[in-house]
Amino acid sequence: MNGPDKLYRLLEDLNIPFEYLEHPAAPTVAVAKKYWAGHDAVHCKNLFFRNHKGDRHYLVVLDCEQDVDIHSIEKLLHQGKLSFASPERMVKYLGVTPGSVTPFGLINDAAHHVHTFLDKNLQKAARLSFHPCINTASLIVAKDDFIRFMEDVRNRYEWVELY
Repeated sequence: MNGPDKLYRLLEDLNIPFEYLEHPAAPTVAVAKKYWAGHDAVHCKNLFFRNHKGDRHYLVVLDCEQDVDIHSIEKLLHQGKLSFASPERMVKYLGVTPGSVTPFGLINDAAHHVHTFLDKNLQKAARLSFHPCINTASLIVAKDDFIRFMEDVRNRYEWVELY
């Protein structure tokens, strides 16, 4: 079962409703914004990092409207020097390719290796939007349902103030 199908099955099993938006490939927030117009949700930017040794990986989730540079994230997260994870690491730990990074990819991290940092400002949102492991669609889910998803996949996550 591929990433999106596995995800849809899990969301169904968890009784998590979602709004499905199909669109052309949207590998960046700038491209995706035109497809999100008119949808009442906080659309998220998802950044996948590795530490300098390459033995720890971090997913950082924040509002797509926020600009944060890697050095600011390093200071805020206290995880040492970070760099963006390679495409091979994206596939290995999240089952996604560049331009498709999403917390929904945690369904593919059976070892619960990836630690996720969620920006505290997302707690104010009623609904959140993410790619469903591919960048040709977006899913909108209630924030509370997203947290149920995070609890179910059992990866460590924490709320942090990113800006």
